[in-house]
Order: sequence, then structure tokens, then C-alpha cells
Amino acid sequence: MTDQTPYQGPNRVFSGVQPSGALHLGNYLGALKKFVDLQDEMECVYAIVDLHAITVWQDPKQLAVQTREIAAAFLASGVDPKKAIVYNQSAVRAHTELAWYFNCVARTGWVNRMTQFKDKAGKNAEKASVGLYTYPVLQAADILAFKGTHVPVGEDQKQHLELSRDIATKFNHDFGVDFFPLPEPLIKGAGARVMSLRDGTAKMSKSDPSDNSRINLTDNADTISKKIRKAKTDGGMMPETMEELEGRPEVKNLVGIYAALSERSDADIVAEYAGQGFGVFKPALADLAVETLAPITELMNRYLAAPDELDRILSNAADQASEIADPIVADVRRIIGFSGA
Repeated sequence: MTDQTPYQGPNRVFSGVQPSGALHLGNYLGALKKFVDLQDEMECVYAIVDLHAITVWQDPKQLAVQTREIAAAFLASGVDPKKAIVYNQSAVRAHTELAWYFNCVARTGWVNRMTQFKDKAGKNAEKASVGLYTYPVLQAADILAFKGTHVPVGEDQKQHLELSRDIATKFNHDFGVDFFPLPEPLIKGAGARVMSLRDGTAKMSKSDPSDNSRINLTDNADTISKKIRKAKTDGGMMPETMEELEGRPEVKNLVGIYAALSERSDADIVAEYAGQGFGVFKPALADLAVETLAPITELMNRYLAAPDELDRILSNAADQASEIADPIVADVRRIIGFSGA
């Protein structure tokens, strides 16, 4: 077995977003806003994971458009290419090469336990692509190709991060090295789980057939305002205490959105609007959402109107990402024992 000096590099954040539809308020509060904050705290690598997107069929022309839309959303939200790397995953070959090595390290029992495949494939599991089955292994390669130490995750991704840690541990053990770090989950602040405007028990989703269930980052000010004013609530008034908020999922969701947009606590919002009607609260929330999102939408549209500039930014970032990942994967080749590596 080959000896290897333990990784001594900086803390590095890795995260990825699929280009499989328009981003919405939940993505902004749960991910993009936090990505902006993180770029001033650690070294950050953010991938538009187009390789993950093709685990189900994608229209090639639409995939390219959606990749640019995600890039525009990152940049418009405040992610600075001078501080963080934002690139499309398929442009960095280290992802797919390391994924194959990890396919040979991971055990089938580990992948069989991944619940998201069962959720996504449903009754048609035998017709699903092999890529959909093994994409958690690709996720591990995404993170560890950069020796990522921290990964912003929601509840639905914790299992996949555990798989990444298991793969890193087994690789290190099998080859007698202390090479890959064990990535840690990074959960910061409120707003990580924004629910549907039509159903407070369901997560806001770009796949929901009702466009009124979400606020898209491309919505204009009038559309944002109308969606919030039409958002489902109950027949009561605004709660007077946090205890009264429990059991009222739609109201709790709107309070949480207001709190996250204003960077205040849910308790602050409840205290400010205690006992008032939704005719007072909803317009205030609508104004706040428009104030926050309108500049992002405007900047997104400017980026999308200049696709060549977006492609240039992505290409430069892919070069930066490769400069980090290629030497790491080259070391993996040597550790495995490939001749000429």
C-alpha cells in the first residue's frame, strides 16, 4: 500500500444544484443566500450538476438553457466569481473518473439503502437508468474530487453525505492512507425549508404542477405580490404567541419566509403582527419579497441576455475547478497503483 501525506489544505465547501427547472424562493433562502455568506468564510466550489440531471432524460437544448439559468441565479444572488468557483460539472472530467473508482469502492448494500432512488424510481425501478441508481456515488465523487470538508445539506441529502463519508473511510482504509477528509454537514440558519404556498405540509418545489405554489426567481414584482396575496392561510388571525403558530402549517410557512427574508426570528415576526389580520400581514410580506427578489430577477435577466458572457464565466471557473480536482484524482490513480499514473 502507498503511504500518503494527510490532506493539510483549507476548509473547502462543495455544493451542487441540478439544472432541472427554474429556481424559486425556497432555493434562494435555503441555498443561494447561504452560498453568498459562505464565500466570505471558506473556500467555496459550487457546481451546476448537469451530469446528475441526465440520470433522467433531458432535452439537450433545454439542458444548456437551464444550466445558464442556474449560473445566472448564482451570480445574481451575489455569488462572486472572484471569491467562489461556479462551473458546470460536465466540464470537469475528474467527476466521472473518480465516480468510477468509487463505484469499485462502494458496496451494493450501501447503495441499496439510499431512499431517494426508491422515491424517484417508484414502481418503475427496473426501468430506471443505472445512473439514477448510482448517482449518490457520483455525489461522493463530486465532493471528494475537491477534498471537500463541508457540504451544505438539507434533511433529504444527509443520507448521501453519510455515503460520501463511508466511501472516503473505506478508500483510506483499503489503501492504508489518510487521503480523503470526511466531509461534514453544514446547516446554517433559518429558511432551509420553505414550503408550498398552496400546501404548508409540502416543500416548495419546481416540479409542482401549480405555478402558484412557488415564487420563481424569474417572476416579476406583480406576479410575486399576487402569489403571496393568494397564498393559502386559515380562517384565523395572525397568532399572538409561538405556541399558537403550531398546528397552522401555512401560516407558519409565511412567517418563516418573512423571518428569513428580513433576517429576523419567527418570534419577532409573530410579536410584530400578533392578532392582526392577513390583510395586513400578506401585503407587508409581499412588499418585502419584491424588495428582496426584484433586483435578483433584474440581474438574472441581464445575464441571460448575454449567454456568451455566462459561458465565458463558466468556462473560466471550470478551468479553476480542474486545477484543484485534477491533481487530487491523479494522486488517486497513483494510490490505486495504475502504471504510468
